[in-house]
Amino acid sequence: MASRQFSQHGAAAESAGRVLLAVDIGGSFTDAVLMADGKMHTTKVLTTPAQPELGVMQGAREVLDQAGLHPSDVALFILGTTLATNALIERKGARTALLTTEGFRDVVEIGQENRYAQYDIFLEKPVPLVPRDLRFGIPERMDVHGRALLPLDEDAVRHTAGLLREAGIESVAISFLHSYVNPAHEARAAAILAEALPQAWITVSADVCPEVREYERTSTACANAYVQPVVARSLRELERLMREARLACPIYLMTSGGSLTSLELGARQPVKLVESGPAGGAILGRQVAEHCGERHVLSYDMGGTTAKICFIDDYTPQLSRSFEFGRMYRFLKGSGLPIRIPVIEMVEIGAGGGSMAHVDALGRVQVGPDSATSDPGPACFGRGGTRSTVTDANCMLGLLDPSRFAAGKVALAPDAARAAIARDVAGPLGMNPEMGALAISEIVAENMAGAARVHGIELGKDIERYTMIAFGGAAPLHAAQMASKLGIDRVIVPVAASVGSALGFLWAPVAYQALRSFYQAAESLDPAAVNLILAGMREEASAAVRAAAPKGSRLETRCVAYMRYRGQGHEIPVALPAARLTEALAARLPKLFEREYRKLYDRVIPGVPVEILTWTVTVSTRRAAAGDPPRRAAPARKPVPKARRPVFDMARARAVDIPAYDRLDLAESDHIEGPALIVEDQTTTVVPAGFTARVDARHYLVLDRRGRTRTQGGNA
Repeated sequence: MASRQFSQHGAAAESAGRVLLAVDIGGSFTDAVLMADGKMHTTKVLTTPAQPELGVMQGAREVLDQAGLHPSDVALFILGTTLATNALIERKGARTALLTTEGFRDVVEIGQENRYAQYDIFLEKPVPLVPRDLRFGIPERMDVHGRALLPLDEDAVRHTAGLLREAGIESVAISFLHSYVNPAHEARAAAILAEALPQAWITVSADVCPEVREYERTSTACANAYVQPVVARSLRELERLMREARLACPIYLMTSGGSLTSLELGARQPVKLVESGPAGGAILGRQVAEHCGERHVLSYDMGGTTAKICFIDDYTPQLSRSFEFGRMYRFLKGSGLPIRIPVIEMVEIGAGGGSMAHVDALGRVQVGPDSATSDPGPACFGRGGTRSTVTDANCMLGLLDPSRFAAGKVALAPDAARAAIARDVAGPLGMNPEMGALAISEIVAENMAGAARVHGIELGKDIERYTMIAFGGAAPLHAAQMASKLGIDRVIVPVAASVGSALGFLWAPVAYQALRSFYQAAESLDPAAVNLILAGMREEASAAVRAAAPKGSRLETRCVAYMRYRGQGHEIPVALPAARLTEALAARLPKLFEREYRKLYDRVIPGVPVEILTWTVTVSTRRAAAGDPPRRAAPARKPVPKARRPVFDMARARAVDIPAYDRLDLAESDHIEGPALIVEDQTTTVVPAGFTARVDARHYLVLDRRGRTRTQGGNA
């Protein structure tokens, strides 16, 4: 069954006349969105974990067939991939070795010498990607100013190359001390290895993370080397399949920082792709916020495997320079391995439609983080899965239409869901299967709400003043339930919410961030030296963007200095008003720093000198405007439900018939009182009692808690 067409709204309309294709590979489903002639065509297909590119091609074929277009009609293809993420988390990357300065091969194990859980005597540290016997020390040494204290021992590098050949090494990371200042030794070692091991993949830390802090830099280089062969091979295979199918358009990749990059750069630095899918969701959240005039939003993306939560203030997602993967404890910072890349700040937990449920030894219902993914999938998929999942619970509660789930591609089996929940949850707790399903639903919602609370506290956010934007196949089912737990009064479900991350790709700019650690004390700053660094980074970033961006694209440049008080261990970002440092601007830097410091900590520290550690230059194509604001709402009207469906009611402990509406039948200003279901081919929006849903001018669903309705843009 082909998915329906939706009218196109938003900034992607600026590409009218061009056919745009975006695909997001998720853990359970692969989502595809095609924009053509002012129409949006969408589909979801089961992800093919062994060969993700096959699912990509299937999704592309389906949306092209819906639109009646030939592959050669596509002008642009954008991909978000979980390849790097899965390889890191599942430890299914390449056999990797590390070359580092002699005496420093254990830096990836020593880390920062701190305990993320100080009083846990059973604390487990994350295992490095490169085992100790594959880490080699090379005689060489640069000082902090980039001067060679000890020349590179080239014979030692050649000898090590022989050992790597014997060990069957596929990929090599090179990370020498202070290479961020002078990468000459890393570059020479890479050249020697390339000659001796022509088939090996080589990553140098000065390319992927030219920053101070050798642990984070080395960890990032190891992660890049570990996933590079896996990601590069898959991308090349996808490129081959696309050419065979006559999809001859340029291929862009979504990065963790919310921008697009070229296939070549993505294959060279795949570590920057680890959060590419979730980043697309944050971009969609930003765009919907602009459409609706909501200045403070919480984007909530729940798919088949994970849920992602991101705070977006003044139409700007929260950004970070670091990311952790493989955490030993889900919510505990420091319990994972660090990666220093530009990334949209969000919390991601194992809470999706495929998250499996069970009762633990203490009689508690546990949901996730393990997922049934797409193979075999939840029990109700009828594909061999037997464990109970969140999707099985939603199926049992009556929230899913078995004939329309995933646009009819997966015929749900409610009896299989009932049997799985009875065995895994209801039976051990001595309750009926319906109450077991309700327990799963409540626990997964509380897990997500708890993660959002913790994330909000860490960032200093007052979560109750935010509007939730819900997308992903499972989010509309749980959004109002979670909003109630968080004290949020408004939920927005955009058009084509089930493929929200893929849709967000179409609004992302082509961008590249260059960075360098270059220490400067504010009171003795050398503008000429800094400008030389900035100019080089601007040239590097501009070249990368021009290689990927459409011809004639207008570019914009943003510069940031990472500053701190002398003696502090961490920096804060301070945006620079110009891409070139004048004497006057250099003199203003301490004031600019204090302004940002006060915003974060509500105080400054008088008399303490300020210093700059790292500089970044970001070049990007200009982001398209969000379009005209919604016009004044038409008079409210009450639509006629398409059917009535039995849904389990917790208060009455039995199924109750509630109205079900087809989203495609709804018109602007339609108002629906909860409880109700608003059904579409790829998801269902649950409107619980106490909420009212209305359709706005862009055909977004806006759910407000009754008695607490706000005006448009009311949280500005």
